Amino acid sequence: MNHFKLRGGELHCEDVPLSRIAEAVGTPVYVYSSATLERHYQVLRDALAAEGVKDPLIAFAVKANSNVAVIATLARLGAGADVVSEGEIRRALAAGVPPERIVFSGVGKTEAEVAFALRAGVAEINVESEPELDLVNRVAQDLGVRAEIAIRVNPDVEAGGHAKISTGKADNKFGVSFSEAERLYAKASNLAGVRPVGVACHIGSQITDLAPMEAAFAKMRGLVERLKGEGLGVERLDLGGGLGVPYFNQPEPPSPADYAAMIARVTRGLDVALAFEPGRVIAANAGVLLARVTHVHERAEGRRFLVLDAAMNDLLRPAMYDAYHDIRPVKPREGEALAYDVVGPVCETGDTFTRDRALPPLQAGDLVAFMTAGAYGAAMASEYNSRLLIPEVLVRGAEFAIVRPRPTYEDMLARERPAPWL
Repeated sequence: MNHFKLRGGELHCEDVPLSRIAEAVGTPVYVYSSATLERHYQVLRDALAAEGVKDPLIAFAVKANSNVAVIATLARLGAGADVVSEGEIRRALAAGVPPERIVFSGVGKTEAEVAFALRAGVAEINVESEPELDLVNRVAQDLGVRAEIAIRVNPDVEAGGHAKISTGKADNKFGVSFSEAERLYAKASNLAGVRPVGVACHIGSQITDLAPMEAAFAKMRGLVERLKGEGLGVERLDLGGGLGVPYFNQPEPPSPADYAAMIARVTRGLDVALAFEPGRVIAANAGVLLARVTHVHERAEGRRFLVLDAAMNDLLRPAMYDAYHDIRPVKPREGEALAYDVVGPVCETGDTFTRDRALPPLQAGDLVAFMTAGAYGAAMASEYNSRLLIPEVLVRGAEFAIVRPRPTYEDMLARERPAPWL
């Protein structure tokens, strides 16, 4: 469910007409619904509670949407943060996430990032290799602390909506293999700078079938049981995220209730605290990319291009993942649908959002909304072609606030300096 609905012939975000935001902020712009963010978090939390999963850590995956206002909206409901860089740790802290609810993941943590995380007091560092284990141990001893860690395991289970977002196969870069996991956990238990508290896995993103998740989680359960059987303490099991969302042309993904029931079934009687790292399932349908039609270009051979002021640097998913986003006119016109290639102004053929998409009649100046754009939209945006970074707006009821303003060209140029010999 989301809070983007047609009212009086115009698409609204909660109680705000999208045209009002376009007039005030300009386009392109990302627009987020507080009500949708809150509802999606609460539905997941309540589904887990209904299955008897007590006090789980639901750590929002900041990589999905790193806007501080979005993170703060969720933090006020009790959400933690799953982070993969020092910058994301800083964002989570700035948003009010308690450090003891921050999980630090990622395969290439630097010494400086580990030191920052330890000084901040994050709940857990998910260690993804033996060299990283040695690094965390050394940095922790230098700081005079003992780092709480989990060993991230690669369960060799394929899942995810695209090869580039599948993370749980043996040839993916994430985590340690099952054959290494027990040895590394035992090694960590004997190091002075770390205290292993659990194991973690995350097998991919946009997963629309619970079977691979259940297979991976069953393997993780077996690992926990073996570690405990060896006399090693295991307090936490981090099951990652990855639950898919409906992108309108795809099969309906499993519901949070079905997901929670599977979790309860696999972990029943294990006696460990559970952690989750949802991102897309909370944020995707809470946001749209609002753009304006620059013009319609009709070729003599019949191809019709709908040229927008938004481009691949604003929404990279279609170019990078062949991703589908529903496109809706903000003020739909009457008339027979027409086939459009929807494109942006960037000098790349890849700057094509979709081809031969049937849409209501559109013309220059019309507004359109890319749906399900709240995850991996603004977070992946860039200034490619020296286009200004896209702004973000957060709506609550009848109010809206600019939570990341559009920079000026002067702002963009001021970040650079000429070399002294120029």
